[in-house]
Amino acid sequence: MQTLDQFAITRKWPAKHPDRVQLYSLPTPNGVKASIMLEEIGLPYEPHLVSFATNDQSSPEFESLNPNKKIPAGVPLGLFESGAILIYLAEKAGSFLPRGASARYQTIQWLMFQMSAVGPMFGQVGFFHKFAGKEFEDKRPRDRYVAESRRLLAVMDRRLAKGPWFMGETYTIADIATFPWINNLIGFYGAAELVGIQEFPHVQRSLEVFLARPAVARGLQIPKVDG
Repeated sequence: MQTLDQFAITRKWPAKHPDRVQLYSLPTPNGVKASIMLEEIGLPYEPHLVSFATNDQSSPEFESLNPNKKIPAGVPLGLFESGAILIYLAEKAGSFLPRGASARYQTIQWLMFQMSAVGPMFGQVGFFHKFAGKEFEDKRPRDRYVAESRRLLAVMDRRLAKGPWFMGETYTIADIATFPWINNLIGFYGAAELVGIQEFPHVQRSLEVFLARPAVARGLQIPKVDG
């Protein structure tokens, strides 16, 4: 494993605790996946705020670790992409990723479902409903993403009707990846009524259980944002 001084990112965000995992993130739905997971497994880590307001993600130091200029990222392993980070941490801790081949790959399947579908679609709803897109007179783009988000919520609702989590009774990285996005959709984006969240009772039930977990409550606030 590489040492911290081999990463340019540590010059912009110096480590106070170099013996710990260094997390470079922001409390967005993607960012909190890593902090929630680290809180769940109890692995010591040091969070560093990557501010979008000052375009930190495009700094040469951050880009040296993640050429895609997205959070989260971490060292000393030198990983970016939240799904990859979750798999790494799950394997490191021996938690939240089943060991049996069938359950393991089904979990990864639901993780990929979040990465490829839930995150991108919910993010577009946020753009067109809360941010710049809300000024567009033509509502067809917004409605397209709302319709697809409703379809995805229906897929998840049918799955969660079988148990509290995506893998039934077993809480996994698929849940850690997905529920922050659902929480953001109906909370920060304010799109609960728009997507008809009341029509998906199993999604709502599981989200409530997820948010009640102490590690989740802590992880949702990390890194701290001033102001």
